[in-house]
Amino acid sequence: MNALSLLRSTPVPTLLTQGPRARAGRVVRRLTGAPSPLAGRTVLITGASSGIGEATAKAAARRGARVLLVARRADALARVVRARTEEGGSAEAHVLDLTDGEAVDALVARVLEEHGAVDYLVNNAGHSIRRSLELTHGRFHDFERMMAVNYFGPVRLTMGLLPAMRAQRFGHIVNIVTWGNQIKAPKFAAYIAAKSALDVFGRIVGREAFFDNVTCTAMRVSIVQTPMIGPTAAYEGRGETAEHCAERVVRALEDRPITVDGLIGTGAEVLNLVLPRTADLLLALTHLAEADSPAARRTVVEPATATAQ
Repeated sequence: MNALSLLRSTPVPTLLTQGPRARAGRVVRRLTGAPSPLAGRTVLITGASSGIGEATAKAAARRGARVLLVARRADALARVVRARTEEGGSAEAHVLDLTDGEAVDALVARVLEEHGAVDYLVNNAGHSIRRSLELTHGRFHDFERMMAVNYFGPVRLTMGLLPAMRAQRFGHIVNIVTWGNQIKAPKFAAYIAAKSALDVFGRIVGREAFFDNVTCTAMRVSIVQTPMIGPTAAYEGRGETAEHCAERVVRALEDRPITVDGLIGTGAEVLNLVLPRTADLLLALTHLAEADSPAARRTVVEPATATAQ
């Protein structure tokens, strides 16, 4: 099939899901009370036992989605499922450590057998490290852990679910990444490198699966008040709530934009492109002004497991 034939055969939503049409659809739904695009759809959310994942599960279920909750902690997942079912929503729990490749494959097989396909995937589970490079010598496992949790896990899950999305000619993936991808912030080399890899992977998925009506959003969140920021005392009381972030995640599921960016991240990205040496100077000064946390100075090796964001 040539390019012109592909364009003619591609569903209109694939070509027009972003921008004014998507925003207009949201306005119409609010005015008319029309159901959300998530109603009756299957939404799989990782890191769903707390933070952004838990709040997104609640927001998606409230819009009529059938939510599949994935996380490591069985007891926390059970609590989230009970809360959703008590509110009249549809939810089920799947205990999974994303760093266990065989377990990821087994989950994919089970979900596809029971549900046919996942319509929406939210790759939310992740783990962060804030540690200067000078404290990272001899800690190559920091980079391995970040890639295992923040890149290889979600990529393996996505690749397992992607063929069914393409076969049904519908699917959307939201990758929860970070504004650090745009800022290139010091002390986060291991974390941002892994999240940047996921950001780029998702963009390429959207291009290769374009004519199958499968799209991908890179949601570059800033500081969110979740357990993940706990070790960094400087972040206490800062950032948006998990509930506010979850509403933005759901809008990304409904509207299917390519990216969700913030003003600061976008400004930093422009500065990095236009005045890269000036950006280096400013971030170098910031690096010197902000000390590593006591947690970053610890030498204890923590297990490479996914943590809900």
